[in-house]
Parts: sequence; structure tokens; C-alpha cells
Amino acid sequence: MAADNHGNAKNADPAQGTARRKGEHIRICLEENVKGGVSTGLERFRFRHNALPEIDFRSLSTGCSFLGRTLRAPLLISSMTGGTDEAGAINRLLAEAAETRGWAMGLGSMRAAVEDESLASTFNVRRIAPTIPIIANMGAVQLNYGYGAEQCLRAVHMAEADGLVLHLNGLQELFQPEGDADFSGLLRRIESVCRAVGVPVGVKEVGWGIDGGTAARLHEAGVAFIDVAGAGGTSWSQVEKHRSADPVKRGAADTLAAWGTPTAECIRDVRARLPQATIIASGGLRTGLDAAKSIALGANLAGFGRSLLPGAAAGSAGERSEALLRQFEQIEFELRASMFGIGAGSIEALRGTDRLIES
Repeated sequence: MAADNHGNAKNADPAQGTARRKGEHIRICLEENVKGGVSTGLERFRFRHNALPEIDFRSLSTGCSFLGRTLRAPLLISSMTGGTDEAGAINRLLAEAAETRGWAMGLGSMRAAVEDESLASTFNVRRIAPTIPIIANMGAVQLNYGYGAEQCLRAVHMAEADGLVLHLNGLQELFQPEGDADFSGLLRRIESVCRAVGVPVGVKEVGWGIDGGTAARLHEAGVAFIDVAGAGGTSWSQVEKHRSADPVKRGAADTLAAWGTPTAECIRDVRARLPQATIIASGGLRTGLDAAKSIALGANLAGFGRSLLPGAAAGSAGERSEALLRQFEQIEFELRASMFGIGAGSIEALRGTDRLIES
């Protein structure tokens, strides 16, 4: 690619460029309006209240397992950041909260650390979170640009991760000044990574959604879990718009602001095509009620991303830690209250409920 709006040429230091981009992404997500023009679709659903739940709230169970580890709740910190000092501090705070509350944690794209191992510490949170599932993360498109199982394994080992997720971010790459937009032949390369890395490999979108047909092709290729990452939250074309000086791409980003498949639609479609698959619902989730609806629609876990970022990035370390723990606790209580309100005493009962109604 030619020089971008920061004056970085194609032959500039790739590690510096990747790390700089990560810092810009954090700032933009905190300071700019990057929400897409479509909702999650979860607002179309409501639970039919059960006035006689016949369960003791104190015995209600939200425990589950994922990637061979036990979780206290079916909740996940979605892949967000890493690769800079600021991002490393955010990851450590998120990991501390996840370990305390028993959530899983996805890491941001680890390309920066693969390019420059001095950045590995911004992703390695295992010493802070020794018991939870941790998911390493690489961009799937990089498999068309010289990356393969070796680099993916390096990311897994660097993070001491239990699994790997390959993210699909076609439109983000298209709008990114320095983006890589050759997505041809990726399914075969993803299948090769699934066979070679020795840990469960998942695939996630970044906010435009995965449909049932695509999920079925990925599952057949050996993908162990699908994170639908539907529309309704952060739009990465909007994020990249704020980094771009190209008036054509900035205008097109506004035109496509409402692009994507809503999260609720993705969950239902993927579950219908893959009744036994492990599905993560993410994309615009903010509350425990959103998580409850997502699980009732067919997800195994619910992921939270940008809604956690302000608590992890603003204030002193002590204030951020306290704010995150309070936010985690509220999400968990909202999930449990929703389950109690329909008489679902376990996550299995929530997934099997007939009390979720489409308005």
C-alpha cells in the first residue's frame, strides 16, 4: 500500500506502524462516536415473566466450561487491544477483573507482538489470570500475507493461551489506510491452521456478523467455536474513518454505517445451522439482560467489548479496577436476575427456555 495519512510508506517499520495503530484505535473508541447505524436486534425480544419461578435465587447456577476450564459465568471479555504500554495496562486490569469474577478473556490482535516480541508483555496476562480461559488472536487475512501456523503458534505460546481466534475484518481492512484486503482462498488457510496449531481455533467477526452458512463452512474446516460479533456495537469502518484523510473512504464509511447483520439474527442463524456448535454472542452487548437474551437465543457465551473500555481506561489504576469489578458484578447480577425472573435455575435451562418472545 502507498503512504497513509500519517506519512508511513509500505516499507516503514511494520511493528511501529501496527503499535501506533493500536494506540489510535483506543483513543478513537474512547473519544469518537463509532457506533454503527444498526441495532443488535436484541431489543426486539423480551422474556415472559414467571411469577412463580419455584427456584431459590441463592442456588441459581451460572457456571459453565470453556476451552477445558471452568467459568463462574458464561461471560467473556471480547478481543480488544494490546501492543502498546497503554493497551498492556488495560489488558492487565481486564485480566485481573476476569480472574476475580471468573470470566474468559480474549486478547486483541497479536500481530504487533509477533512482529516485535518486545511487545509480548502487553498481551501476556497469564500470571494475573492463572485459572481462566485466555484466547490468543490473529487476523485471518494475514494468512494471505506471509503468516501461517508458525506465527499463530508463536502468539498462542506468547500469551500462554488455551485457544486461538482468527478474526475476519474485511471491511475494516478495506477502509484502513494501511489495510490488507486480499481475502481470497482464506478458508483453506484457516483449515490448515486448525490442523497444525494443537489448540482449539475459533473464528470471529469484528462487528458485521457471521451468518449460518459461513459458520457451517468454518465448522467443516475444523473451527472449534464461532464468535458471531454481529452488528449493533462498534463499527470499525467508523473507527477507520477517523484515521483516514481520504475523502472517498470517509464518505463511503458514512454510507455503510448501517452495514452488517444484527447480533440476534446471527445467533439464531448460526445455531439453526450448527445445533451442537460452541457459539459466542458479541457485538453491542452492554448488560446482563443482553447476555441472557443471547444465551436464550442459542449462544453458549456472551462477550463484552467496548462497553468495558471506559472503566478500564479512565482514572487511576485503583479507580479503574474498582469500576471494572463493579461493572462485571452488575452484568452478572442482571444475568442472574433475568434467569430468576423466568424460573431458569441454570445456564442449560436458560438456553432451553421457551419464555423468550419476539415482540
